[in-house]
Amino acid sequence: MVQSLGLFSATTIVVGSMIGSGIFIVDCDIARLTDSPALFLAAWLVTGTMTLICALSYGELAAMMPKAGGQYVYLRESLGPLWGFLYGWTLFLVIQTGTIAAVCVAFGKFLGVFVPSVSSTHWLWHIAHVPAIPVGPMVLGNMDIGVSTANLAGIAVVVFVALVNIRGVQFGAGLQNVFTVAKALALAGLIVLGFSIGRNGAALAANFGAHWSEFWRNASWHSLHPVQVGVQGPIALVGSVVVLAVVQVGSLFSCDAWNNVTFTAGEIKQPRRNVPLSLALGVGFVVVTYFLASTAYMMVLPLHGDPHGATVFARGIQYASEDRIGAAVLQQIFPHFGGFLMAAAIMVSTFGCANGMTLAGARVYYAMAQDGLFFQSVGKLHPRFKTPAAGLIVQAIWTTILCVSGSYGQLLDYIIFAALVFYILTIVGLFVLRFKQPDAPRPYKAIGYPVLPVIYILMASGICAALLRYKPQYTWPGMILVLLGVPVYLLWKRKTVHSS
Repeated sequence: MVQSLGLFSATTIVVGSMIGSGIFIVDCDIARLTDSPALFLAAWLVTGTMTLICALSYGELAAMMPKAGGQYVYLRESLGPLWGFLYGWTLFLVIQTGTIAAVCVAFGKFLGVFVPSVSSTHWLWHIAHVPAIPVGPMVLGNMDIGVSTANLAGIAVVVFVALVNIRGVQFGAGLQNVFTVAKALALAGLIVLGFSIGRNGAALAANFGAHWSEFWRNASWHSLHPVQVGVQGPIALVGSVVVLAVVQVGSLFSCDAWNNVTFTAGEIKQPRRNVPLSLALGVGFVVVTYFLASTAYMMVLPLHGDPHGATVFARGIQYASEDRIGAAVLQQIFPHFGGFLMAAAIMVSTFGCANGMTLAGARVYYAMAQDGLFFQSVGKLHPRFKTPAAGLIVQAIWTTILCVSGSYGQLLDYIIFAALVFYILTIVGLFVLRFKQPDAPRPYKAIGYPVLPVIYILMASGICAALLRYKPQYTWPGMILVLLGVPVYLLWKRKTVHSS
């Protein structure tokens, strides 16, 4: 691979892969569950702290092993090839491809704001509707299979970014730089508007009150919050700490994909310096921006709202139409064209996210194929462009299938827990490598080691325990998908042994 990406391009991969559509949507669910302005912002503080600690810890592994494949390589070297494969398997099956499918279809849906014929209900070929089927604590199905004008637009984006990235990593990185700068400016503009002309006295009074009296409402150690167990289970009353753990499903997922830059380490100049530095700069920028964006929302709209409210303000953050809080804020500020501004911003954001994740993901499958754990052709570079062209094509094909099946949203719900487990295992691998390879060159060492990595493991484990107890629909399906990779791994290993 050609080392042609500098620090700026590496950082835009981090930022561009992280910022998709989540920050414009997930705040509504967080607001409903916490029912407290203080806990609402505390959820983002927890997310930001955990994400930054994890990224700073990954920096040591990236500096030690600046190779294509990133986290796959770290798990392989620290815990063994099985764990590396299970991560790569899950990444290909859902994490990477499912996210690309989701943001590309979101691009198509928001394109419909400008082109009404582009819609998720405008079917060109409707194959079937799969009804909702209750299975234990979860509900399977409830999706439409086929090609609508919205997912067709999404598929067009999938194909386009794959072709761009086949042409060379500099083409893909150049596109990433442009769209990441554009989306960062758009998000910064939203924040500035919220703190300036969108600042609303009634919203400030509702969210903060006199002497911060309203801000701390429902945030004491003794406050109880209703959480539904599973999809159709009973309502449990939990404390503030537990509800902060439960709401991390949305906020942590919105901050995910920062590790994508580690997948591209083989093509970054001075990777032992630039990969750790890009992680620190990119993650630091995004977590601060997300916190400011959520604060800006509270400047414009009240946290508490009426689900049947007749106006945007009356519905508040909790009940913004279709959970599109970003659009609701801009509509409150600019009633006549705020929706168009937000649609354009989300289209830029989702396109850039899709490109960054497309560029990075194929490098993992390339590394797996080099180890004999994926299709052999995926382990070869394009003779002219020096890119993992076969990996990009395979990734695009599977992503297209997910778009047509309509299953990507549900699969992503299932895999959030598994992704968190892989982060925990990778941080554990940091300790393992310190023990197994104490003399290995470490140009950068994890800041705060061992205290901060231990804090991350404890916080992430606590969140996993809370999700296992209160949100089993997000946990067991994801673990089953991961475990399905074990027999696949054994088959690949047998095939590799026989071929050698």
